[in-house]
Amino acid sequence: MTAPLRWLLRRLVLAALVVLGAAHAVFFAFRLLPGDPVRSVLGSTNPTPELVAQVRRELALDQPLVVQYGRFMGRLLTGDLGESYQLQQPVGQVIGGQLWPTLQLAVAAFVLALLLALAAAVLTADRPRARRLSSALELFAASSPAFGIGAVLLALLSFRLRWFPAMGGDGISGLVLPAVTLAVGMAGVFTQVLREELERVLDQPFVLTARARGGAELAVRLRHALRHGLIPLVTLAGWAAGALFGGAVVVETVFSRQGLGQLTATAVQGRDLPVVTGVVLLSATVFALINVAVDVLYRVIDPRIAERSTG
Repeated sequence: MTAPLRWLLRRLVLAALVVLGAAHAVFFAFRLLPGDPVRSVLGSTNPTPELVAQVRRELALDQPLVVQYGRFMGRLLTGDLGESYQLQQPVGQVIGGQLWPTLQLAVAAFVLALLLALAAAVLTADRPRARRLSSALELFAASSPAFGIGAVLLALLSFRLRWFPAMGGDGISGLVLPAVTLAVGMAGVFTQVLREELERVLDQPFVLTARARGGAELAVRLRHALRHGLIPLVTLAGWAAGALFGGAVVVETVFSRQGLGQLTATAVQGRDLPVVTGVVLLSATVFALINVAVDVLYRVIDPRIAERSTG
């Protein structure tokens, strides 16, 4: 087996351990929550003791913790996530039905954040006045909670100006405000990282040569400096994946938008362990695979990293 293949295999094994660790965390966290999970599953009704006992047996919650853990891991390792306690549907079907709206939101927010960061960084790098103003806005954006940004956008653009639907809109019009809400904080972080790298690159000899040849400043920044400045954004890919999913939980709740965020919030409130486990495993898998892809990209961009890791 070649060294690169051994390295990739190790990274995939570590990714699998991350996913497995996330599953363990969900299982034990739910067991530590106060209250009776059976009554949470049954909802606000006033069930009879017989019904409570029946549901407890059906969910195997009357078994010792070791037995519950064994059943949980056994089903998990065979790819069986079980059925939703609340919806009485297979977890894969429940998550699959809500995946597309969240994917739309995540992609739209990421693209918007990247475009805002590119524009802000290119226009303010090495320009002190513009940089100070932009830095203040970036700090405000990065530190503002998503629910606060969403509430302001709802109040201004939905309730007052009526440009966009307030809750649960379909199509592009219903996607704009949630995507903007999710993108603002990410754009602030992206801009700070990208501008810092651009300012370093703009002092490099090849940029000075391009300017000396008479190239327009904006063209020099876009054609010569930007592609080198984009490299640090690869580092943020893993963080961005986590931020997109974590933010989606809040944003979809604020805007009453269908998706994995809304599904997760409802499942946690109802202590629907199979659904929460499925969502956590999906997000952990995506996060782990993105980090593996980032490591691969580093080795492609700078082969010296591969030499050091296999040397």
